[in-house]
Amino acid sequence: MTSPRAISQSTRAILFDHDGTLIDSEQVHYEIWRTVLRQHGVSLSEAFYSDVMAGIPVAQNAVDAVTMFNLPVAAESLAEEKHEQTRRYLAGQPFPLMPHAVQTIKKCYQSGYQLAIVTGGSRISVERTLEARNLRHMFSATVSVEDVTDSKPAPDCYLLAMKKLGRQPHECVAVEDTEHGMRAAVNAGVPCVVIPTVHSAGHNFNDATSRYSSLQAWWMLES
Repeated sequence: MTSPRAISQSTRAILFDHDGTLIDSEQVHYEIWRTVLRQHGVSLSEAFYSDVMAGIPVAQNAVDAVTMFNLPVAAESLAEEKHEQTRRYLAGQPFPLMPHAVQTIKKCYQSGYQLAIVTGGSRISVERTLEARNLRHMFSATVSVEDVTDSKPAPDCYLLAMKKLGRQPHECVAVEDTEHGMRAAVNAGVPCVVIPTVHSAGHNFNDATSRYSSLQAWWMLES
């Protein structure tokens, strides 16, 4: 699926997801979750992570893990264990970037689009990316999990981003890598480009406007 184009003459803003779209973080998140759950006697498979956890905020991941694995621990405590491990990782380095992420961001910015990051991930992760990669000046807004009551797949994060930018849904295009992120964008009325990763390749993207294999492929074919 490479048509119809998501970008149109009315497009004024590009709303990027973060994890799995701009940063290559899903494998790191999987390894961190595997470490956390191992301490509770659970061997987390990559298949389970891809099917149930990828693209979902940490709080919901923790609820799902406690339920699915019948863990004798509060979901809030499990989520905090994950957050602490992630903070330790980010103290040493930012998450690696997805291929062509910086080039795509620069091309979108130089083409005159407003840019925003709309993520179900943490603010600290977004801040680390923007600071380490010298990208902050290119983004007009960011929305992270701390900014909304209901994160992806609820539309709240996209609705807040559009409010910050002063834009309507038809003026925006979302770029996502998971079904949950796509659902958040579509439920907010925003056309959505999907670029699946190995963790989300099996997700249902039937409601996406277009689908590409990489950021570079998307920008080359739609710009």
